[in-house]
Amino acid sequence: MKIKLLFLSLLISFTQLSFGQSEATYTVVFDSNWSQAAHPHSSGSLPSNAHWSRLVGATHNDGVVFWEMGGLATEGVEDVAELGSNTAFFNEVDAAISNGYSNQAINGPNLGTALGQMVINNLVTTEEYPYLTLLSMIAPSPDWMIGVNSIDLLDGNGDWKDEIIIELYPIDAGTDSGVDYDSSNMNTNPQEPISSLQGITPFSSEIIGTLTITLESVLGTNDLAENKITLYPNPAQNRFTVSHTNSLQSISVYNVLGAQVLKKENINAQTVEVDISALPSGAYLVKTISDSKQESVSRLIKL
Repeated sequence: MKIKLLFLSLLISFTQLSFGQSEATYTVVFDSNWSQAAHPHSSGSLPSNAHWSRLVGATHNDGVVFWEMGGLATEGVEDVAELGSNTAFFNEVDAAISNGYSNQAINGPNLGTALGQMVINNLVTTEEYPYLTLLSMIAPSPDWMIGVNSIDLLDGNGDWKDEIIIELYPIDAGTDSGVDYDSSNMNTNPQEPISSLQGITPFSSEIIGTLTITLESVLGTNDLAENKITLYPNPAQNRFTVSHTNSLQSISVYNVLGAQVLKKENINAQTVEVDISALPSGAYLVKTISDSKQESVSRLIKL
């Protein structure tokens, strides 16, 4: 009975996602300012292997906070900050998705150098999940990272913000007491609150990077109503069908980590059956693009 109620709750949220709200597509760009010039190290240079781990996160509502300044790092945040490992963090996002607090995990790119850029394209979310959380490890380091917590993509009028620019400073996750990039592992016991490293050696008071969040497009509720999409059965076992009032051009299926696991292109039909028998059970996002280039995202449960 509990499983059936969970599926029913997810089906209700799927309907809201597809038909009841506007959808916004954003591009997220992180520009690094981590250099010997901006953050001079006493050795005369940054570590030779200075780099950034994957820029990861989630879009979510106000029912969950994945990390915050002054709070204690979760296991997932600790693993990102200390190891650049995202498995535990994605498990936390997955739990939030199951509880209806998040609609997707974000698995962005990494950066193999200190200076450079990381770009997340086609980040799609809805009014039900308007908050953006991101983080990435400053590597190598004891437990240092950058990140943003619960950035609201909607303004006070409920409209999607056109552009958000955030100056980022290095952050201490509070889980390791090392004082330099290559310090040996020194677990902090008891764990300390997450805090800013602005102006604390080996960092200067300069920013370590800039995050620019740019609105690319909005699919409104009227557009959704005029371009109705139906996905059934849901939950599905081996196959599901997508039906659209307009001709479909492509269907993409993503897992909860944001990885594309299936794609059908050049469809040119209003109704399409999709074989998912090879996919493991779980929650997925199904993205459709019509012949008029309008996008829609729906959730699917694979039994």
